[in-house]
Amino acid sequence: MEQGHFLSAGSPGHPRLTRDALVRALEAGCGGERRSDILTARRLAAKLGAQSDFVGQPAPLMQAAVLVPLVARSEGVTVLLTQRTAHLHNHGGQISFPGGRLEPGDADPQAAALRETEEEIGLPGGAIDVIGRLDDYATITGFHITPVVGLLTPPLVLAPDDFEVAEVFEVPLTFIMDPLNHKTDSRALPSGETRWFYVLPYQDRYIWGATAGMLVNLYEVLSGLWKG
Repeated sequence: MEQGHFLSAGSPGHPRLTRDALVRALEAGCGGERRSDILTARRLAAKLGAQSDFVGQPAPLMQAAVLVPLVARSEGVTVLLTQRTAHLHNHGGQISFPGGRLEPGDADPQAAALRETEEEIGLPGGAIDVIGRLDDYATITGFHITPVVGLLTPPLVLAPDDFEVAEVFEVPLTFIMDPLNHKTDSRALPSGETRWFYVLPYQDRYIWGATAGMLVNLYEVLSGLWKG
């Protein structure tokens, strides 16, 4: 992919993005900020003027990596997501990025994200143009996630793993870049604590938790491109 090539034709509210512009935004915006379910809950509670009693973090955290796939479609860039099958032990039925825990043979988080993406949706690493990372994110389920951002150029030939993936779908980047779509919700936990979290409700889908938190991070990193 040519560095100066426009990824999409552009449309109202959607700038004509280039690979170079995305790379620069990711380099400038990924500052190693601590992000986690716990910190998100505290920040949202404070923003809403609610009491935050959600504390603690599982230890040790297991290293994991996900791919944040940006699809360069002619009508506009989209973000590819998966719906996990309901029977999975970790995050069953939830919406997530392709990815998983680091294995001994993985050289680094990027290698893990690419391997997991091929295993889950059949997209080989050679079809993914890695352009940067978002801030790491720690979950209350015990994972320290490194989000690796990659560009995908259609047509996409996917072969989802039926055991892990119920569906693959795409969300327009314009939807994610509209802060009005960044909702908040809460759940009362068995411990009596209340957990606040981001939700990005798209059509009939409930995108929440760590995935929503990382999408909000993507919004923060790319927001300058929309303002510029």
